[in-house]
Amino acid sequence: MAIQKLNEDTFRRLRDFIYEKSGIYFQEHKLYLLESRLGRRLRALGMDDFESYFMQLRRMPNQQAELIEIFNEITINETFFYRFPKQLEAFSHKLLPAIMAKREAEGKRQIRMWSVASSSGEELYTLGMILLETMPTKLATWTFDIIGTDISMKILEKAKEGLYTSNSFRNTLPDGWQRKYFKQQGLNFRINESIKKMVSFDHANLTDFKKVRAMRGVDFIFCRNVLIYFDLEIKKQVIRNLYGVLKHGGYLFLGESESLHGISSAFKVEHFPGVFVYRKE
Repeated sequence: MAIQKLNEDTFRRLRDFIYEKSGIYFQEHKLYLLESRLGRRLRALGMDDFESYFMQLRRMPNQQAELIEIFNEITINETFFYRFPKQLEAFSHKLLPAIMAKREAEGKRQIRMWSVASSSGEELYTLGMILLETMPTKLATWTFDIIGTDISMKILEKAKEGLYTSNSFRNTLPDGWQRKYFKQQGLNFRINESIKKMVSFDHANLTDFKKVRAMRGVDFIFCRNVLIYFDLEIKKQVIRNLYGVLKHGGYLFLGESESLHGISSAFKVEHFPGVFVYRKE
């Protein structure tokens, strides 16, 4: 079935509707991207007209279920294991030991980490591997909460399954980790149960500010290559809420090409070889 082109008027109405529901904003030059992504939904529903789809979407009694399908289509889940190695080296060798020492001085032995757009799980499982490699003697006496959230239910199910293709490995994992923590199954690789049981996944939208604020007491937040989806006002709200759930002295990690310039001045920037991170004072 041939699908009619998405015209500019319908694009703007769909764009504004998606923005209202998710905070994700498609600029004018992204018309063809939205047309391509939502075209898959129209085909699945046996429809050929974006205007009719939009009108039906607004009246759907199960609108939330369709919104989940839209989020599954429009979010880009580009990720792989041990992404941004310099950040992870600063985390594992400097920041994590420092925060643990601080917590122990406070009489506490709990560390909370949150990947706010955990996608198919590579980032979260990477954190689990780092703990097993760098803190093996602490695992029995400390509580490490490693939490991943994402707007896409479909991608969360993939993350929970823990089965990956070679595309999730980009020669960034330290030597021996793939053999140690994965079992090959044909052309795929399954994460070991010892890693899977260390993490948890939940469905959440970063613009659901009530749910975000409920994540209190986090030591490390990984929000890498997420802000690109939002306009400036939503970025400011997201960062303000992430700042609120971080413990004092906690750290925020963004993508290596991202910064908070023009978004927030609440954090202190800390520099490490080849990378910088944001600390809540």
